[in-house]
Amino acid sequence: MEHREHIVALGKILAAEQRRGCDDSVVDAGLEQYLRLWRAEADGALHLPAVQATLTLLDNYGSQTTLERRNRVQASLDELRGLFRKPPEPAPASAPASAPAKKPRKTTKAPPPAEKPLSQLEFDDSLDVMPAIGRANLTAFRRLGLKTLGDLLYHFPHRYDDFSSQRRIADLKVGNAETILGEIVEVKLSGGGPRSRFKVVVGDESGVIEAVFFNQPWLSKQLRIGMQIVLSGKVGAYQGMRQMSTPSWEPYVPDVDTVHTGRLVPVHPLTKGLHERNARKLIKQAVDALAPKTPDYLPAIVRQRTGLVGLGEALAQIHFPDSREHLEHATRRLGFDEFLFIQLGVVQRKLLWQGEMGFAMQHNAEVYAELQARLPFALTGAQRRSLDEIFRDMARPIPMARLLQGDVGSGKTVVAAAALLQAIANGFQGALMAPTEILAEQHYKGLKQLLGQVRVPRPEPESSEPNWQQRLDPEEAARLAEIKALLGMTVEDDLDGQGVRVALLTGSLGTKARRKVLEGIARGEVDLVVGTHALITESVQFHSLGLVVVDEQHRFGVEQRQRLRDKGFNPHLLVMTATPIPRTLTLTIFGDLDTSILDELPPGRQTIRTRWIPRNDREKAYKHMRREIEKGRQTFVICPLVEESEKIDLPSAEEMYERLQHEVFPDLRVNLLHGRMLPREKDEIMVSFRNREFDILVSTSVIEVGIDIPNASTIVIEGAERFGLSQLHQFRGRVGRGSHQSYCILISDKENETTKQRLEAMEQTTDGFKLAEIDLQLRGPGEFFGTRQSGTPDLKVAKLADTRLLHAARQEAEQILQDDPQLAADEHILLKRKVDAFWAETVQAG
Repeated sequence: MEHREHIVALGKILAAEQRRGCDDSVVDAGLEQYLRLWRAEADGALHLPAVQATLTLLDNYGSQTTLERRNRVQASLDELRGLFRKPPEPAPASAPASAPAKKPRKTTKAPPPAEKPLSQLEFDDSLDVMPAIGRANLTAFRRLGLKTLGDLLYHFPHRYDDFSSQRRIADLKVGNAETILGEIVEVKLSGGGPRSRFKVVVGDESGVIEAVFFNQPWLSKQLRIGMQIVLSGKVGAYQGMRQMSTPSWEPYVPDVDTVHTGRLVPVHPLTKGLHERNARKLIKQAVDALAPKTPDYLPAIVRQRTGLVGLGEALAQIHFPDSREHLEHATRRLGFDEFLFIQLGVVQRKLLWQGEMGFAMQHNAEVYAELQARLPFALTGAQRRSLDEIFRDMARPIPMARLLQGDVGSGKTVVAAAALLQAIANGFQGALMAPTEILAEQHYKGLKQLLGQVRVPRPEPESSEPNWQQRLDPEEAARLAEIKALLGMTVEDDLDGQGVRVALLTGSLGTKARRKVLEGIARGEVDLVVGTHALITESVQFHSLGLVVVDEQHRFGVEQRQRLRDKGFNPHLLVMTATPIPRTLTLTIFGDLDTSILDELPPGRQTIRTRWIPRNDREKAYKHMRREIEKGRQTFVICPLVEESEKIDLPSAEEMYERLQHEVFPDLRVNLLHGRMLPREKDEIMVSFRNREFDILVSTSVIEVGIDIPNASTIVIEGAERFGLSQLHQFRGRVGRGSHQSYCILISDKENETTKQRLEAMEQTTDGFKLAEIDLQLRGPGEFFGTRQSGTPDLKVAKLADTRLLHAARQEAEQILQDDPQLAADEHILLKRKVDAFWAETVQAG
């Protein structure tokens, strides 16, 4: 093929850009500069339709969003690859005479729905009833998940090209995106078919400009001399004359709004087979037909209180805004709606949980004082403040629903222990649910050691009656002895039953041991049960569950939380998370919970020293690791991948394990941990590491939440750019849990602006709440937890940084539900439908 070399070179550059995630880093000066040089060298290839299409797709590449770049690079590669495909074999002219004729198959395919006039289109109509939509556009829209006209109406632009500034031709500035209105004074079509070049000269009273269209010969029948036309595009210069290359254009019709030019022009998300001009034209038809008659689910009184525009106006203006001001009003209305749907859902859930009476628990100052006396440290101000909030909630007959969030090492477990102790002192049972067996075991051992010696009041038997243990028959007494043995109690430990009785219930517990624990829970012979998902199985029946504590909330869904609550008669609920969460995200994900914050670390806690280094300094990290191990310490090495990948140039955990064990540290003990292992295998490896049976643990992100390894003093994180700030901060929290100075080493060669901001932030601060705010701004809520948070609402318009709008939506949600908790009133029927649909979509996405 002619010009093959140039086309292959371009294809290789685009493929490399695609592998880099389309971050415009494949060449130092950016892809746009490369394309300018390529055009000059490959001038003879510019007539090819595939090349013209590619250059059009990649125009203004540097200003496109990452998603748009990915779509356009893929479409460009498809175009270029098409040049090298063999044409299909021609069908034989006629079948041999001897071959019997095949009977055509009968098909029962239903005919497509009949097209409707624009004036008769309805919100729930299928897309294929739109006039002249065409099969290719229909298929492309469906690929985007759009099936109805309503879906199309909510397919919002992701950016706008500002062609609203109309100028005289003489005033145009080269390099700017401009709009002009003029008359066609000259047309010229050169070449034919795939090599066509159509030139149009447009003039106004101040001068002329040339517009050039490649491979669009049909324009010679649409654009004629004397026609008034509007052009919008980037102004260039060629041979001393101003020029626009393939600009947007429209015939000028007085008193009729333009769609593609002379305005804030919407750019909608596209896919293969869907072109901007076609998408914009069809969406404009849908908006004009449906927006004016779209019923508004927001009651007029709410719109009046909040100063919001109507829904129809908002939908029309977000797609085709008359001005920046109109766009802001539309964005505010639709963003408010998304926040309102979230707040109505979470406030309803909170009202449902607190709608029935719970247990009012009196504060027992004596057991609280005994607990503090047994602690090796004084509670921080933040811990005391959080406990005051929790104790106030527990003293009310309304079930507590509270989120306790704190940074790594801020002392959440002690706060939970104090709350559980109050429930037990009031004659109730407590339950603590952890995400993994190894964490449940760690909580069990810590709570048994801390609370087992704290004396709690128990109902005193009447003096004439025998002791409750004496009333047991021999078989029951033997069973009680077994339960006590299982709980790690001796007769000396708990002869009078006054200490807190703690039990562990996990999926790996043996059948006999499990049965004994279940009997103890059901009889009230266990005060506090610590477990995993095993706590929410049907076989677990509590005697009097009064408080549920859920640790590491983002590992559990709302449904699991509810099932655990259902084990008791409206018990109090305390949710703990070690991931500091920005206020706006707390209101969305945990909007059904009140919040207590531990923003103060215990005194004496050492700061973990953090440093970002490039890959070629990895040997320095290894020297540091050896020094620490020679002092008796241990080290984590984190890799983002389990095994080697051809697409991603990063060491996998398996590769790193082999290299460290056999090449770098052959004299040391190295082990490997990753998410594909069975839970029991992972737990065994972590216990071995805790017991100092090896020196280096190479792992994937599965150790983000894990048991304490006080002897681990260094964590090395490979490919640090692939993790969010909050996740990196969680990794860092795996060290620094003992008395030794600890270190975090981040290894990354990526130096784009976002990565630079993230890794520099890690070096500069250990404040998890500050890092969470930065992480949310840089990555958005969908990636906040490293992987998409289950149940995170999908926000198309609303920005979590807009706290004022979020709080306004919360206030309105509370006011609406105060008068109509079930949204059953006539004026709320449409709103209820919308809220239910929004949450159904959220649950499905999560």
